[in-house]
Amino acid sequence: MALPKHLDDAADRLHEAFARIEDARAKPTSPESLHEWLAALTDYAQALTDLHEFGNESVHEKLHMLAGLLKLKSFPEEPLQELEPEEPRTPSGGI
Repeated sequence: MALPKHLDDAADRLHEAFARIEDARAKPTSPESLHEWLAALTDYAQALTDLHEFGNESVHEKLHMLAGLLKLKSFPEEPLQELEPEEPRTPSGGI
C-alpha cells in the first residue's frame, strides 16, 4: 500500500476509534462498557502511533527527494549551525 493510503487508513481508524470511545463513555458504567472503552482507547492509541510513524516516513521521503534535487549525497549533520552568523549582529542604531 502506498504511503498516502497508509496515512488515510490510519486517520480513518483514528476517527472510528474516537467515535467508539465517545459511544462507550455515553453508556452506563459496567464491566462491558469499560471493556469497550478500553478496546477503543487501545485502537485509538495504535492509530495515532501509526499516523505519527507514517507522517514521519512521509517527511523523510520528501527530504530525500529534496536532497536529490539539490544533488546532495547526504544531509549536513548540523545544518542550522552552518546558517548561523559567526559573530552576533548588533541591532541597527546600536547601543
